[in-house]
Amino acid sequence: MSVRTLTLLAGCCLAVLVTMHAPQAAAQGNPVVVIETNLGNITAELDQAKAPLSVANFLEYVESGHYSGTVFHRVIKTFMIQGGGFTADMQQKSVNPPVKNEARNGLLNDQYTLAMARTNVVDSATSQFFINTGDNAALNNSGITPGEYGYAVFGRVTEGTDVVDKIADVDVGNRGAYQNVPTTAVDILSITVQ
Repeated sequence: MSVRTLTLLAGCCLAVLVTMHAPQAAAQGNPVVVIETNLGNITAELDQAKAPLSVANFLEYVESGHYSGTVFHRVIKTFMIQGGGFTADMQQKSVNPPVKNEARNGLLNDQYTLAMARTNVVDSATSQFFINTGDNAALNNSGITPGEYGYAVFGRVTEGTDVVDKIADVDVGNRGAYQNVPTTAVDILSITVQ
């Protein structure tokens, strides 16, 4: 083989290697969090590029320790599991000012994605988040009115989908004014950045 052929072959191999590792390299810039629950751990990668405000908001709560001692307080098996705002005795924790809704970022409310929970007010998300347990196209942005605006996806579960499924499968009931509350608390022990 000639030197020219070897150089071309080496260049092609290098290009293939760089291309194969490019998605991993891009993903390495995204924060990864571990949600430790009494039913197991959930690892999620946060999409800082497409949801910078939501990710910064979530990480602010993580760094402050806000999520320790909260619960998944709303569980609808084929829809989502919601947590991050209430303690086991259904007392709401204090929160920071709301974050701007980033539902128009192109990320979809697909199974095992994380999204910001909110009220009927578009820009009302604070600490509460949910993990989609199914593909929820109805929660995606479809316009600019409050009913069409959707819910901002900001991450995806990368490990622990079995734990998400286990949480989605717990028995639920009513507790005071709240519906779909697990009858046995699903505790969020901590959320930490890896």
